[in-house]
Amino acid sequence: MLAAYVTSFSPDSPLDGLEVGDRPEPEAAEHWTTVEVRAASLNHHDLWSLRGVGLREQQLPMILGTDAAGVTPDGTEVLVHGVIGTDGHGVGPKESRSLLSERYPGTLAERVSVPTANLVPKPAELSFEEAACLPTAWLTAYNMLFTAGGLKPGASVLVQGAGGGLATAAITLGAAAGLEVWVTSRSAEKRERAVALGAAGAVETGARLPARVDAVLESVGQATWAHSIRSVRPGGSVLVCGATSGDAPPAELTRVFFQEIRVQGVTMGSRDDLGALARFCARTGARPVIDAEVSLARAADGLARLAAGDQFGKVVVRP
Repeated sequence: MLAAYVTSFSPDSPLDGLEVGDRPEPEAAEHWTTVEVRAASLNHHDLWSLRGVGLREQQLPMILGTDAAGVTPDGTEVLVHGVIGTDGHGVGPKESRSLLSERYPGTLAERVSVPTANLVPKPAELSFEEAACLPTAWLTAYNMLFTAGGLKPGASVLVQGAGGGLATAAITLGAAAGLEVWVTSRSAEKRERAVALGAAGAVETGARLPARVDAVLESVGQATWAHSIRSVRPGGSVLVCGATSGDAPPAELTRVFFQEIRVQGVTMGSRDDLGALARFCARTGARPVIDAEVSLARAADGLARLAAGDQFGKVVVRP
């Protein structure tokens, strides 16, 4: 089958280790199901994998991808939940948590095998392309806002960065749920698009907000951490799901403890959350912003766009 996979690691030029070509079909396993992939989407996780983060050379070649929507052998339309090993379904009881493409082949392929329990029904209202955007960036945003963040209608939230899949998900979901969403970006165009998408306002990166917010969604790390800590109200939350600019900023511990700020780490979410997110989108009309669609054969073009930071929304790959 055709797949996009890592053959070598290149920290400074990640696409150098990417190949698109023929790979073996998924092997049958008890309590696992092979899904025919109709659409997948790209994430920064794919670029980190190409840099060698989370993988060892002994695991290569490894098929990339954590997100997919497709069809099971009996014709059921499903979303693939890409977190493996949290509850023992389909794996050993002591197996630690991993994501697809870390221990098991990922979704940038014509077919992918996952624990049967990881399949979530795809609402008919969502296209395969829309559904494929949900399992990583959108699920993480949903978890940060509503599960880990516990935000209610009327609460305020700052999203650091305006263009990526997580940011557009947080804006869309937050606006649909009645949150006051603020966004930062260096790009005036992306700030304008964020407001058009439903943000209450958008400011330049590092600029002061009109008022401190109840929560901050932080995925940038070192470049924005100080601004995040200064932008949240006393007793508020900073929810962290990544650190694309570096993971060792000055901790601002005095401000954290004196103002009783809660710092919460988030990695994706549960199957139940993914199902709730899919139903939320179906019922409210909230839909992922799709920046570009590429064929699996041209996966490198989509990853290059992601690496350059040019996208606004998700990049979808269609086998």
